[in-house]
Amino acid sequence: MRKKRVLLLSEGFGTGHTQAAYALAVGLRQLSPRIQTRVIELGTFLNPVIGPLILSAYRKTVSKQPKLVGKMYRSGYHKSLNRMTQFALHRLFYNQVADVVRQLKPDSIVCTHPFPNAVVSRLKRLGLDVPLYTLITDYDAHATWTNPEVNTYLVSTPAVRNKLIARGVPPTSIEVTGIPVHPNFWHPHDRAEILAQFQLRDMPTVLIMGGGWGLLYGEELVEHMAAYTDRIQLILCMGNNEKAKEKLLSDPRFQHQNVHVLGFTKEISKLMDVSDLLVTKPGGMTCTEGMSKGIPMLFYEPIPGQEEENAEYFVNQGFGELMTNTETIDRWFRLIQEPYAAYRHRDTLLALRNAEYHPAKCSEAVLALMEKGD
Repeated sequence: MRKKRVLLLSEGFGTGHTQAAYALAVGLRQLSPRIQTRVIELGTFLNPVIGPLILSAYRKTVSKQPKLVGKMYRSGYHKSLNRMTQFALHRLFYNQVADVVRQLKPDSIVCTHPFPNAVVSRLKRLGLDVPLYTLITDYDAHATWTNPEVNTYLVSTPAVRNKLIARGVPPTSIEVTGIPVHPNFWHPHDRAEILAQFQLRDMPTVLIMGGGWGLLYGEELVEHMAAYTDRIQLILCMGNNEKAKEKLLSDPRFQHQNVHVLGFTKEISKLMDVSDLLVTKPGGMTCTEGMSKGIPMLFYEPIPGQEEENAEYFVNQGFGELMTNTETIDRWFRLIQEPYAAYRHRDTLLALRNAEYHPAKCSEAVLALMEKGD
C-alpha cells in the first residue's frame, strides 16, 4: 500500500517555522508507519542564490533594527496578503511551486509560514486539489496567515482561535492543537547519562539560549549571571552565531569550569531536562519546548510583534517572567539554589503544562484530518 505523503512548506525567517515543520514531520512518522514526509524551506529551495541573501538581510534587520521589524508587523496586522501580493510572490520567488507539487504528489500540504501558505492558496484557487493545513507557529494570529483556501488552521491556544474567528475564519476550520515539538521533548531523558554526555556537574543549572541565530541582547545581564558561576552552572547555546560563541569563549568571565558555551545543537531537549531555569528570547518554538519540559523561563528583550505576544502569553500563564533587570536574575538564581523550592515550582509548571498542552496533539490532529479525508 502506498504511503500517505505530507509536504511541509516553511521559510527560514527565524528558525522556529522550520523547526515546527520538522517536529510535526517526525511526530507524524512516529505515530503512523503509513506516513511519508518532506520538509522544504521553499524560498531557499527554489532560489538557492537569492533566498539566502534575503534571509541574511532579514537577520541583520532583526538584530540591528528590531523596532522596525515590530513596526512592519503591526502595520500589516489586520491585512491579509491580497491577491496581487500573492501573485507577485509567486512570480518573483515561487514560480516553480506547482512543479514541486506535481513531482512530489502530496496527499496533504502543511504550511508553517505565511508565504508558502499564500502561494499554495493561490494554486488551490487555480485548481490544485490537495488539502491545505496551516500551522500558526506563534501565540498570535497575524492576518497574513489567513486565506479562504485553507482547509484547517492548527493553532496554539483558544485565544488564537478566537482571533481567527474574529477575522472571519469559520470555527469548524480551526483546531487548537498547540505548536508541535520534536518527539525528543515528549518524554524526559536519563539525567545521569546527560550529565556524563555533556560533562556537566550535578548542580543548579541555567540554560541560556540566543535562538537559532544566537542573537543575545542585554549583554550586561548575561555578564551579571557570570558572577554566580561558583554556585550555578551556566550552559550558553549560541546557535549558528560563531562570532558570538567565540566572543564568549574569549571572555575571562566565562572561562570557568561551570560555564559551557555551545554552538548549534540538536540536544536542547536533553539540556532542558538537566536545567533548572531557561533564559531565552520568546520565540514561539523555544517557549513551547520549554513549556513541554515544565522549565521556568526568563524572557529577555522580545522583538516587538509576535515575540511580545508570545512573552505575554507565557507570563500570563505562569510559565515565565520578563527579565528586565539584575534583581530578576538574583531572585531566580536564589530560588534554584533551594532544592525544595525549585522542585515544587517545576512540579507546579508540569501540572500547568498537563492542563494546557499535550506534546503529541498536533501530530495526532493532522493524522486524524488525513484519515478523515480517506
